[in-house]
Amino acid sequence: MRKKPSWSADGDSDKFTADSPQSNHEDGKKKKSFSTAKYDLSRHSDTLDRRKVEKALAPAQWTADSWTSPMKSESSSPKRSPTVADEQIENKMLNDRIRRRFGMPSPWACTLFTLTAALASIILMLLTLHSFMTRQLDSKGCDMYYTRSLFFNFADFDTEHTRFATKYSLHLYREIGFDEDSKVKGVPVLFIPGNAGSYRQARSLASETVQHYYNTVQQDKQALNAGATSIDFFSVDFNEDFTAFHGQTLLDQAEYLNDAVAYILSLYHDPRRSQRDPRLPDPSSVILIGHSMGGVAARTMLTMPNYQSNSVNTIITMSAPHARSPVSVDANLVRTYQRINDHWRESYSQKWASDNPLWHVTLISIAGGTLDTTVPSDYASLSSLVPSTHGFTVFTSSIPGMWTGADHNQAVWCVQLVRPIARSIFEAMDVHRPSQTKPRAERMRVFKRWYLTGMEETAEKVLPHKEPSTLLTLEDQSNSVNLVGKRLVLRNIGQSEKPKVHVLPIPPQDIPGQTKFTFLSNLPLEENPNGAHLDLLFCSVLPLQPGHSAAVFSLDIDLSDGRAGSTRLACKNAASDRISLPASYRTSVYPFDKAPSFSYLQYDLDDLGEHQFVAVLDKSTDSSHGWAVAEFSDNSDSVVHVKTSLQRLLAFGAHLKLPAGRPLVTTFDIPALHSSLLAFKLRMGKQACGDEAEMFTPLLRQYLSEPHESRYFVNVKEANVSLHGIAPFMPPPLRSQAASNSLSLQFWTDPTCDSSIDVSLQMDIAGSLGKLVMRYRTVFAAFPLLVVALVLRKQFKLYDENGAFVTFMESMDFCLRTSMPLLFLALTFLAISLAVSSSATSSTTSAGWAVWGSNTTESALDFTKNDLLLGSQDPIFWFLVPMFGLLSAGLCIIINYTTLAVILLLQLPLRILTSRPASTRKETVKRILLPAFSAASPKRRIVTASVLLLLVSTVIPYQFAYLVACIVQLATCVRASRNAQENRSEANYNFYNYAHSILILMLCVLPINIPVLVVWIHNLAVHWLTPFSSHHNVLSVMPFILLVETLTSGRIVPRTTTRLTYVTNVFFFLIAIYAAVYGISYAYLLHHLVNCVAAWLMVLHFSGSDFTVSSFTRILEGHDDEGGD
Repeated sequence: MRKKPSWSADGDSDKFTADSPQSNHEDGKKKKSFSTAKYDLSRHSDTLDRRKVEKALAPAQWTADSWTSPMKSESSSPKRSPTVADEQIENKMLNDRIRRRFGMPSPWACTLFTLTAALASIILMLLTLHSFMTRQLDSKGCDMYYTRSLFFNFADFDTEHTRFATKYSLHLYREIGFDEDSKVKGVPVLFIPGNAGSYRQARSLASETVQHYYNTVQQDKQALNAGATSIDFFSVDFNEDFTAFHGQTLLDQAEYLNDAVAYILSLYHDPRRSQRDPRLPDPSSVILIGHSMGGVAARTMLTMPNYQSNSVNTIITMSAPHARSPVSVDANLVRTYQRINDHWRESYSQKWASDNPLWHVTLISIAGGTLDTTVPSDYASLSSLVPSTHGFTVFTSSIPGMWTGADHNQAVWCVQLVRPIARSIFEAMDVHRPSQTKPRAERMRVFKRWYLTGMEETAEKVLPHKEPSTLLTLEDQSNSVNLVGKRLVLRNIGQSEKPKVHVLPIPPQDIPGQTKFTFLSNLPLEENPNGAHLDLLFCSVLPLQPGHSAAVFSLDIDLSDGRAGSTRLACKNAASDRISLPASYRTSVYPFDKAPSFSYLQYDLDDLGEHQFVAVLDKSTDSSHGWAVAEFSDNSDSVVHVKTSLQRLLAFGAHLKLPAGRPLVTTFDIPALHSSLLAFKLRMGKQACGDEAEMFTPLLRQYLSEPHESRYFVNVKEANVSLHGIAPFMPPPLRSQAASNSLSLQFWTDPTCDSSIDVSLQMDIAGSLGKLVMRYRTVFAAFPLLVVALVLRKQFKLYDENGAFVTFMESMDFCLRTSMPLLFLALTFLAISLAVSSSATSSTTSAGWAVWGSNTTESALDFTKNDLLLGSQDPIFWFLVPMFGLLSAGLCIIINYTTLAVILLLQLPLRILTSRPASTRKETVKRILLPAFSAASPKRRIVTASVLLLLVSTVIPYQFAYLVACIVQLATCVRASRNAQENRSEANYNFYNYAHSILILMLCVLPINIPVLVVWIHNLAVHWLTPFSSHHNVLSVMPFILLVETLTSGRIVPRTTTRLTYVTNVFFFLIAIYAAVYGISYAYLLHHLVNCVAAWLMVLHFSGSDFTVSSFTRILEGHDDEGGD
C-alpha cells in the first residue's frame, strides 16, 4: 500500500513527514486507541493531506517557513493507518486551518469592548494628571536667595583618610566680602546634598549664616555670652550621585560622611588650619543639614561601623524621605532603609538613657508640602522613628513668617526657610561646650520656637518662667479697668497724647465659662520696652513691703499722675510668647504677602494662675489704624467637635456656622478627616459688620497636630483643604496619636461683626484624583505586570489547548471579560480586609503604649503592616483596586500599541534593504521548506551569551545585560513580524505573537532595572569603576539571555498538554498576585519572579528532548528535535 504523505504540526513548527505502515509502537508499547490518537492530534496539531494543503495554498500564495523538507526529515514515530473517523477529523481541521490562514487576526485588531475599556482608562488617566497639575495647588511664595560664594576644596582629604577620596570631595564655604579665609574658627556645620544634588546647594543657607553673624550676632553681646559664634559651613560633593536608586551608594556616602566628620574635627586640633580661640574647647561634634536623600544619609551615618560616638548630635533635614524608600527597585536600598529605621526605633525603645546610643541626638524634619512633587511629603514624617522629645516633623507652611509650601529644590534656596534655619542654629549652639550645642532639651525648645506655630498643645510658654520686669502704677479709681468677662476692643490706637492702659481682670479658675485668654492685634509686640507701640502685660498686685524699691524693675510706668490711692502692679511682658499670624485684610491675597503680620497670644487660665490682671498698654502717641482685641472665653464656645462619619462627609459634606456671639477664635475639630487622599472645597459666607468698619477679614488655619502641618488662608472666601495625615504605606507611629491625627479648622473673625457666618465643606472629587499621583505613582511599576501576566497566562492556555498563540489584544479581550474582573474583585476584598485589620490593630495597640519618658515603643508593633497591596488604612478606599486595575490595563494597551508602532517603524529600513520581486508559486513552496528566519550559528550564539554572562559576573550589572536582552528581543520581533506578514502562515503568526508578548513582559520589568543601570552609567562617567557587589548575580539574568537567544532562531515554545501546563498557569498567576500584593513595596522581586518564568520557558523548550549538548545545540539552531538537517 502506498504511503500517504501528510503534514503534521508538532508544537512550534510544522513538518512534512510520511506515515509508515508499521505500528506506532515499535518499542513494545500497547497500540493506541482511537481516543489516544485523537489526543495526539490535539497534542501535535492536525494531520493534513499535502495535496489538499497545496490546493488551498496555491491561490493565496502563502508559505509556512518553519517547516522542513520531507526529503531531509528523519523518520518520525510510525502512525497507524487512518480510519474514516481520522479523515473526518482531518477535513474538519483542514477547514479550520484554512479559515485561520485567510482570516489571521491582526495584532492591531481590537474589539469594541477592549477599546471601550482602553478609552475609559485613558480618560481616567488624563483626568488624574490634569487634577494633579491644575487642582488643589499651593501658591509659590519663596523668594530667591543670592550669594557671593567662595568654596575651598580640601585636597589633603585623600585616600589616607577615606577610600572614596577619588569619587567624593569636601569643601568649605566662605562669603566674598565677609570672610575669605580658609582657616576654621567657628562651629562646624556640614551640608549633605540629596539625590543628584550638588554641594553648591549649600550656598543660600551658608551665606545667610555668614551675613547674620557679621551683621547681627557679632554686635549682640547677650548672644555671644550665650555661646553664639561664627559658623564654618562645610559641604560634600557627591558628584551628583543617584542615592535614591541604589542602597550601596547610600552606604558609601554614609561611610564617607563619617570620614569627613572625623577630618573636620581634626582641623580644629591643627594650629596651622585653625584660628579658633584657644580658651574654647575643641569641637567634638558636627551639626548636619541634609537635603532630600542627604537627610537619610545623615541618619545612616549613625548606624555605620566607622561612626565616632557623639560626633553628631543635631540633624536638620529638608524634604527627606525618612519613613520609607521613595522607590523599591533595589533590594539593597529597601534592606538598608529597614536596617536604619530598625536601629533608630530600637534605640529609642530602650528603658534607660545609658542604653540608647541616640539619646543626645535631635532630629528635625522639614517637609515642603504639596508643592514637592519629587518626594511625597508624607514620607518626611518621623512619627514612626523618633519620639517627640527628640524630634518632630514640620511643614514649611507652618513655619512662622514663611507660610508657604516649597518644592523639592526650593527648600535649599528659599529665603523664608533658610533664615529661620540659620537663626535656630545660632540659638542652639553653645561654643563653650565641646559638643558646640546646648543640651538636648534646650535645643528642642529652640527648634520648636523657630519652626512651630506656638499654638500646639505641647508648646511651652515663657511667661510662667519669667520674672516681673515692669512696675505699673494705676489710680485706684481709674475707669480703664473692664468688667470681668467683658471683651476689650481697641480701635485707632495712639490717639491719646500720653500712654494709656486698659485692664482686664483675670477671672478665678473656679468660675465656669472662662477657661482661655486670647489676644489679637495688628501691631507688633516686642520685648524692648522702648521700641513697641503696644505692650501686653500680665500683672500682680505688688505688696507694699518696707524697703522695697522700684529699682528692681527695668521699666517703671506711673499712670496715677501722682495722686494718692494708687495701685502698684508687678507685670511681666508677654511679647516672648507672641505668635505671628499672616495679615488678613480686604486686599490680602496670600498669607506670604509682605504685609506686617498680626500678633496673637493665647493662654489657658492655668498659665495665668499667679496673676490678677491683664494690662494692654498703649504707648503710641501717633494716631494709627492699629487695633487690638482681648477676651476670656470658654472652650465649649470656641471649640466645636463635628461628629459625622467619613461616608456622610463625602456624600453630603459638612455645613458649619459661626454664630453671631462667637468668640475671637473658633475651632472646628473634624475627627473623620484624616486621610491624605482626600481634598475638599471650603466656602465661607460674607462677614457683615453693620455700621462698624471691620478690623480684619476672616483668617483660616487648617492644621494637623502630628505631623505639624498648618496652612493659612487670608481674606478667606474659598479654600482648598487637603492634608498630609494618614497616608498609604506609612508605618504606624511610635505612640498613640488618636486624638491628634484629625483635621481642625481654626477661624479668626472680627468679634465686633455681630452676624453669623455660614461655612460649608464639600468634597472635591476632581481635586482628590490628583492626590493619588504622589501616593501611588509606584503602582505603575507593579500593576501593569499583573495585567501582562494574566494576558500571557491566557495566551499559553489557549495555545496548549488548540495550538494557536493568539495576539496580545485577543488575550487582553478575554482577560478583560473573565479573569481580570474576578481577580480584581478578590483583591478588592483583600484590600478591605487588610484595611480593617490595620485599623483594628492600631486601636488595640494604642492603649498598650508604655511611655518611656514618652519614648518607649511596643516591640510587638508591626511597622510593615501597611506594605501590602495599596497600603490603605481605610476600607472606604476599596475602589482604588479596580481603578488602578483599569488604569494598568489601559497602560498595557498603550504599551502594546506603542511597541507595535516601533516594530512597524523599524521594519521600514529592513523592507527597503531586503525587497525582492513577487515570488512565483514554486518559490513560495520553496520558502515553505525554509526556517522562519536565518539564525546565527549555535557556536556564535553560545559564545555571545557566555561573554555577556562573564561580563555580568565581573564588570557590568545584570541590569545592563537585561537591557541588551530587551533590545535583542525587539529585533527578533521586528524580523518575526516581517516574516509573518510576508509568508502569512499560522506558524509564523504564532511565533510572532509569542515573541511580541514576551517583549511586552520584559518591557514591564525594564523600569525596575533602569534606575540601577543609571547609577552604574553615572559611576562610569565619574570614573568610579568599583563594581556593584549586589548586582553581579549571573542567575538573575541568565534565563532571560538564554530565552532571548533561543527566540532568535524563530522557534516557538512547544505546546504542553500534560500537567506541566498547570505549572505555566500557576507561574503567571503567582506573578499577578505578587505584583498586586507586594509589588509596590518590594518591586525589585518582580524581576526575579519574571526571571523564574523565563527559566521555566527554557525548560519547556527543552521538554521535547533529552538534556544533552547536541539537543541544546539543535534548539539554538531552531530545528525540531525529531527533525533532521
